[in-house]
Amino acid sequence: MHTDESINAYITGELLAGDAFHYDPKDRHGPGLFVLAEPLVRLAGARNFSELTETRLRITPVIVGTFTVLLFGAGVETFGFVTCLVAALLFAFAPLPVYYDRYFIHESLFLLSTFGLLLSGGRLLKTHSISSAAVAGFCAAFMLACKETSIIHFFAIGFALLVCRFRFGAPASGTARTGERMQPAVPEAGAPMGKAVLVMACVFIFTTILLFTWFFRNWSVFSDLIRAIPNFTARAGGEGHAKPFWYYAWLITGGWSGPMLVVIAGIGVLRAFRKPSAGPGLALAVYCLAIMIIYSAIPYKTPWLALNFYLPLTILAGMAVEWIWFSAPKLCARSGLSFALGILGILLAHDIYQRVFQHPADEKNPYAYAHTGEDLPRLPGRLQQLAKQHEISNPRIAVVAADAWPLPWYLRKFSQVGFWQPGQKTGPADFFLTSTDVSGPLAEQLKDYRPEFFGWRPNVLLILWVPERQPM
Repeated sequence: MHTDESINAYITGELLAGDAFHYDPKDRHGPGLFVLAEPLVRLAGARNFSELTETRLRITPVIVGTFTVLLFGAGVETFGFVTCLVAALLFAFAPLPVYYDRYFIHESLFLLSTFGLLLSGGRLLKTHSISSAAVAGFCAAFMLACKETSIIHFFAIGFALLVCRFRFGAPASGTARTGERMQPAVPEAGAPMGKAVLVMACVFIFTTILLFTWFFRNWSVFSDLIRAIPNFTARAGGEGHAKPFWYYAWLITGGWSGPMLVVIAGIGVLRAFRKPSAGPGLALAVYCLAIMIIYSAIPYKTPWLALNFYLPLTILAGMAVEWIWFSAPKLCARSGLSFALGILGILLAHDIYQRVFQHPADEKNPYAYAHTGEDLPRLPGRLQQLAKQHEISNPRIAVVAADAWPLPWYLRKFSQVGFWQPGQKTGPADFFLTSTDVSGPLAEQLKDYRPEFFGWRPNVLLILWVPERQPM
């Protein structure tokens, strides 16, 4: 379990214990993930933190990722059948979404909510539908409840709409196909746009309040949200996660399949900027480029954030495939395109095998970012073995580390575990877990203990201190 997963697991355990969700403005995200995770883990049989398992937790992002793939079907009306079919296949079998759609973090749900907003917002512009407005407001609220960076996406969507209006004089609402050309669709009859926008705003406000107050149980959350602004502004500066501007471009074009996928998506972008394709294609291309530039400009970077522009890239790639297919009706041209797509499928299969299945936690895997070492999961079993050897039925375990995560997850089945910062007095314990920088009174306290080493994270060791005394 990644450190972030273990923190989210601990919060889920608190909810199982009956506590209300409390938003932490310092280093956490909103309640969106836990709204789904808590009932799902209860349904799976978990009643407290110690009964949670990786499978019970990770089933949430797996289900969410599955719904994201299925949601491409709702985009057929906007982008076309071939485009959405190709995009759905690319997204379903690409290593980046497959890898992170089994991570118990907010990213998968955030992506599903974003996709829902893009589709429902596009339909709202086309039809002025009240139901589409309500769905758009709900999706936008869920985006905010997942991650505060939703503000970036709201800005990018607004910017994309402004670009389309400036260039074509009409919102990018939808398309009506005439042969091979794409014309702006005629708006359907519906409620006045002002009324639809009001409904969207009301649903957004109500859903946001409902989620962040954890169903009206915690009204102090709004002051916490205000305090979160300077915290996230500071964090955007890097805080140990700073990377160069081109990091996401390097990540997307990595592996065997990355260059080919980006080239196809690039054709889709160029196609979208042509005047005959005014509509959702241009809006999507501008939105994708906008969020990619903004995320790249922010020093703080983690690989799962690349999902935010990976999804529109797959749709743009689908648009390119559809355009090439119908622009070149000759058998040889279509055979060549089919062959190229087959090669892309083989390359995707190779990358999935390497990054998702064969080396999922290897530090050379660019997706395994500061991931927990494969050595750490054997720690609970080793502690149980040592406790049995020393005839200790309920061992007292002292953890001394500046950042102990994900140890609370791996030690969840032990009832006597304490956590201390370096320099604090721990008192007696049967076993100690520390980082390598042991000094002062603690070093004196451990003089009768022998060390056992575990890989914690890349280039970080954890020491298990075992008493020298032999079992009687």
